[in-house]
Amino acid sequence: MQTPADAPGWLAAFTAAERPELWERTSADRILAGVWPEYNHHGTDSGRYFRALFPRYADLQALFLDRRTDGVVARIRTIPFRWNGSVEDLPAGIDAAGLRALDEPDAPTALSALAAEVDTAYQSTGLSRLLLLSMAALARRAGLRFLVAPVRPSWKDRYPLLPIERYAAWCRDDGLPFDPWMRVHARLGARAIRAEPHSMHINAPTSDWESWIDMALPFEGEYVFPGGLAPLTVAGGVGDYWEPNVWMLHPL
Repeated sequence: MQTPADAPGWLAAFTAAERPELWERTSADRILAGVWPEYNHHGTDSGRYFRALFPRYADLQALFLDRRTDGVVARIRTIPFRWNGSVEDLPAGIDAAGLRALDEPDAPTALSALAAEVDTAYQSTGLSRLLLLSMAALARRAGLRFLVAPVRPSWKDRYPLLPIERYAAWCRDDGLPFDPWMRVHARLGARAIRAEPHSMHINAPTSDWESWIDMALPFEGEYVFPGGLAPLTVAGGVGDYWEPNVWMLHPL
């Protein structure tokens, strides 16, 4: 894989097909796992499509190494799926896109971002922008017509009770999105095309949730919890949560 033209000289990029041993080691060792809240690793359906990325879609996954240390500092995970380009045909979030990718028999037309992960020590260095540019390059190389991202807004956890539709439409005085991660996408020409209140489902025993979020959940009802983008509903010994996302369409 070609390293983005304006990448720093110490950065090297490889697809999982080019470095399968490194991809497998990164996944097995849970390198970059700390980028996400623990509960995000326990989606009800997400495991099925994330596990399918390698080796099935190895050409569409990439790792980024610091040449100085030979350590993995970032990763992109994507999945191709069939989409006709209309808002009506857009899947209902990241779970629906991932499952459509696995179950749709026709050839894919679009690439969906699943994750753009940067080691915490390398965040705020501009790598996130390079990851998105690399996703676009992978989509073009694969002959796909669209690149979309079910964006997980980085500041939505500060406003868990605000509906995702209102949050997604929140802009600064300069017209760019209020949310920093949505802004990174927007500066590359992406536009929000639909907010998804039910994008990734996590349904698990209350005891699991308590361990993931380090918070007691003694009563039935709705809880706002650390790192959550929306309330968690507890009933019958089970915690049920739908993570919201915002679909953004990138130019290719």
